[in-house]
Amino acid sequence: MKPRIALVLGDPAGIGPEIVARLLSREENRMAADILLVADRGELEEGLRIAGVRLDYRLADGDGHPTFTPGVPVLLDYRGATEPPFERAVATAKGGRYALDTLRKAAELTMAGITDGMCFAPLNKHGLHLAGIGHSDETHWFAELLKAPGPVGEINTLDGLWTSRVTSHVPLKDVSGLITEERILDAIRLVHGTLIRAGVAAPRIAVCGLNPHNGENGSFGREELDIIGPTVEKARALGLPVVGMYPADTIFLRAKDVDAIVTMYHDQGQIAMKLMGFSRGVTVHGGMPIPIATPAHGTGYDIYGQGKANPGAIQAAFDVMRVLAAAPRRSANAPSALASA
Repeated sequence: MKPRIALVLGDPAGIGPEIVARLLSREENRMAADILLVADRGELEEGLRIAGVRLDYRLADGDGHPTFTPGVPVLLDYRGATEPPFERAVATAKGGRYALDTLRKAAELTMAGITDGMCFAPLNKHGLHLAGIGHSDETHWFAELLKAPGPVGEINTLDGLWTSRVTSHVPLKDVSGLITEERILDAIRLVHGTLIRAGVAAPRIAVCGLNPHNGENGSFGREELDIIGPTVEKARALGLPVVGMYPADTIFLRAKDVDAIVTMYHDQGQIAMKLMGFSRGVTVHGGMPIPIATPAHGTGYDIYGQGKANPGAIQAAFDVMRVLAAAPRRSANAPSALASA
């Protein structure tokens, strides 16, 4: 049975509607999954206009319960608490509110079993904050919305390599104090559980150090000696398939030998992954009761409306979601299994 995917346009001021239009213009994508678009119809049409493509789609019934026909997306014409028009190429509270409202609706439909997973185009965090998101990022907003009972975090994937991180959207000056055994184990477990769901039967996970050259036996910091190294040993004792720890400046040279890398902070992993393939990177929101994926790049305000946005990352996110959404649907307590696998 084909997976049923809820698809959201993201920030209306950015390239989201355009790249979703390009994604859906490919017949093989429309045939690979039953697609429910959760979007304002005008925004979808604007994306189609910018992309220079046309698309046959059906409107959903008012109750949001779609009847799918092979190759024909269904549109739930929904805009939440906002009304167009939206300002373009700039972060606004109105655009952020539209993004949050459509994400909420897609998540509710997926939690209700109408769709099996959700994929969304890029968001702008400043716009989300202007709209009153109440969290540092959308990951923790999703966690509250979906009542995720265990640890959550962003997981990135590119060409079969996955990364998770111990800390994420925090100031760099705060990172060291947040490196704890619990957080490291959570990051390992999150990526391990996601790999299992993605069909990797025997994941191999490498763990990164924090300081230059892994601290050089304490000369450049003691986090490796006091926290990270002992936690890696504990993870192995718990049966988690980890290797390392490896210095941050060489760990990605080992990418061909592992399935995932756990980094200590945001840029340790993101700089490498984006250099390896900016237009193909995907973010998965780990630890949620439903699978959620999005491109790893931003909203592209600088190229809004120019018809040249690259759909590579939304294609990759859609492909990842097809795999995750096709996995057996999990019960209400499934997130704890992801968090402690």
